[in-house]
Amino acid sequence: MMIVLLYIVMVVVALGLAAMVWASRGGPRWVQGVAKATQVSADLFFSAARRSGRSNNNSGNSGDS
Repeated sequence: MMIVLLYIVMVVVALGLAAMVWASRGGPRWVQGVAKATQVSADLFFSAARRSGRSNNNSGNSGDS
């Protein structure tokens, strides 16, 4: 079941990337909306990952000597 969910997520990501490429080449209006939604989702994901990474590095064992 988890593999099926992973495949679905990968297909959604690939379709979002395709929409971004198509929109950059002047696609229809709905493609531009999908591309914008993909960009916003990616920004939210990476900002959350950055915040999570910062909180994990504050534990004292970040590996720096």
